[in-house]
Amino acid sequence: MRILVCEDDPELCDEVAAGLRGAGFAVDVAPDLAAADLKTAVNEYDCLVVDRGLPDGDGLDLIRAHREAGGRTPVLILTARDTLADRLDGFADGADDYLVKPFALDELTARVRALCRRRERPAAAHTRVRDLVVDRSRRRVQRAGVLLTLTPKEFGVLEVLAERAGVVVSRSELIECCWDEMAEPASNVVDAVIMQLRRKLGAPPLIETVRGAGFTITP
Repeated sequence: MRILVCEDDPELCDEVAAGLRGAGFAVDVAPDLAAADLKTAVNEYDCLVVDRGLPDGDGLDLIRAHREAGGRTPVLILTARDTLADRLDGFADGADDYLVKPFALDELTARVRALCRRRERPAAAHTRVRDLVVDRSRRRVQRAGVLLTLTPKEFGVLEVLAERAGVVVSRSELIECCWDEMAEPASNVVDAVIMQLRRKLGAPPLIETVRGAGFTITP
């Protein structure tokens, strides 16, 4: 899942981005409305985390423009403005959630994950492919009844492949879903994660490489 954090405080922005990445999200950052406008125009996000007091305007302007253009991406406002009127303004302009600074990073992560789930198409809490079970709600994976220990990135890649079982998923698609703008599409980051997944999943092999196209899990 890919998140955009629009926050002008560099230290706080880095902290939020690092926390969300540690929870398995791909995170892009924008220091102002202009940068956020550009990124939302060229990328598809699962959630926007937006400050209100930005150098070139109010974060509500971004939310309002996004909704008027037909955008349905969930938005969480992250701000120091804590009055009832501020909250009502945020919801009136299209925000889905509102979190006041200072905040606990764990709470922010939980709220972002909930908003991302709300955006997803209805689906079972578990994805089953052969003897593999991917549990989205608990972020757990079992194969043949054995619980596996995966990193957040490994879980994200496996989740995408399991959801699209029988379909070839390209490296570019995996990067789009599981990495942020800091990843280089030509790099071997995807291959490294796939190699680790194969090792942890064991035999018989589940993930197949389709030469020149990507990877797939055969149902």
